[in-house]
Amino acid sequence: MAQVMYQGTGRRKTAIARVRIIPGGGQININGHEAEKYFAKPTLLVTLRQPLEITGTSGRFDVIALVEGGGITGQAGAVRLGIARALLKADPELRPSLKKAGFLTRDPRMKERRKYGLKKARKAPQFSKR
Repeated sequence: MAQVMYQGTGRRKTAIARVRIIPGGGQININGHEAEKYFAKPTLLVTLRQPLEITGTSGRFDVIALVEGGGITGQAGAVRLGIARALLKADPELRPSLKKAGFLTRDPRMKERRKYGLKKARKAPQFSKR
């Protein structure tokens, strides 16, 4: 018997998450670890579960995510976007609630590139009059 699976890709800063949701009991698995072990901070776990809780599907789907790049906060944001996009494929009627909460919008903020003549993106070397 073929199992139904929905996929979604999420990105945040330099983190990329490939998320699959499967009808199940509500387990969240990230890079082969439980979400509680992978994301130790409670705030990141709340971020992760937001799309499921807003749509009322927290106990209906198992989440399997592969995340790479970035830091843990960026990875949590990427997984959140991936979950939201996968939920949208599973049930298109969830779109208004996900859109209103802002979970379908990719956060465009990236690290600004370093410019030549400067120490960082905007930090200039100390000015010397003489």
